[in-house]
Amino acid sequence: MFEFNPYSPEIDADPFPAYHRLLEEFPCFWSEHAKMWVLSRFEDVARALDDWETYSSSHGNLMDEIPGRAGATLGSLDPPRHDRLRTLVQSVFTPKTVQGMIPPSVKVATECLDRCLEKGQFDFVDDFSSRITVSVLFDLMGLPPTDHRAVRQQVILAISTNAELRRKGPENIAGFQYLVQYIQDQVAQRRSRPAGTDLISGLVAAEIDGDKLSEQEIVMTSATLIMAGVESLSSFMTMFALNLHDFPFERRKIIANPALMAPAIEESLRFNTSAQRFRRYLMRDVELHGQRMKAGDFVCMCYGAANRDPRQFPNPDVYDVDRPPKRHLGFGGGKHLCLGTAVGRQVTAAVMAEFLKRIPDYQRTTPILKWNSSTTFRSPSGLPIAVA
Repeated sequence: MFEFNPYSPEIDADPFPAYHRLLEEFPCFWSEHAKMWVLSRFEDVARALDDWETYSSSHGNLMDEIPGRAGATLGSLDPPRHDRLRTLVQSVFTPKTVQGMIPPSVKVATECLDRCLEKGQFDFVDDFSSRITVSVLFDLMGLPPTDHRAVRQQVILAISTNAELRRKGPENIAGFQYLVQYIQDQVAQRRSRPAGTDLISGLVAAEIDGDKLSEQEIVMTSATLIMAGVESLSSFMTMFALNLHDFPFERRKIIANPALMAPAIEESLRFNTSAQRFRRYLMRDVELHGQRMKAGDFVCMCYGAANRDPRQFPNPDVYDVDRPPKRHLGFGGGKHLCLGTAVGRQVTAAVMAEFLKRIPDYQRTTPILKWNSSTTFRSPSGLPIAVA
């Protein structure tokens, strides 16, 4: 009997055998463990992401939602509230802002690589990817460097899930509450002094035709940006490095032809991205593949499976940097396409170009990786490697 249990360590470590079963045998599957339907085929997931009136985000988009978050963030709002908030946030988070993140990212990457090469063996997460993302994001948001470690630890807690409880545990909720209080204090500081040039100050001052962000919107948007920048971007860089390790022939193609960096990033987003599963709430009954999903049910949008759907991608289990461009769901889709797509692509491209220039060959020093416990995201908690 087939089961899909997103709380199992086996799914954290390798979800793809289960995804194959979902894709071929159970394209609309009720997971008793998750208490929701699971959609796995690309066409079904893409269509659902475009139909926000049926598949609503208003009850939270994380597989296990954090109390107080649903309906208060970009990812957990539907139009028109979503569109208004996104417009205001984008007035601050501009292409110029993204471009401004690249030089400091490369600078920090270079400093990290100096230390990594000196040691010979290092952890890609602790010594490279997370140091870059935390440092650059904190600088962008005007946060004290002394808070790097404490904030990152709480972010990891907030995005994790208590597998035994099959929901967010007290430690996960406390991690998010810490983050919210931390941002509230930062916003209060911005209001008590003249506006600065950092991103939080920009959100406080953001205004379009007299419309401004509320206090809750500023805090929740800032918290979301920190969670995405600190952990999601670091996790994607780590998964990219892991993919390039596991497919050395493709890695050597990029080294020989740097123009392949951009398609390689797209292929990593498709092949094995950190954003694996998000949920929606059904506003009306839907019949699909012989199953009747009822209004009020939760539905899992299984990006990780959809990106391996052979109906959309020939030879989907092969990592191929020469793959012809085709829409994938590495950043989601529809109204809730990730706001940080440009950051994810451009910062990763710049940082990994520097990494491959300095360390073209590297080896994992352990055959078994430890994976973060999360029903929504997938990433190793560490990636120990040695310079070859």
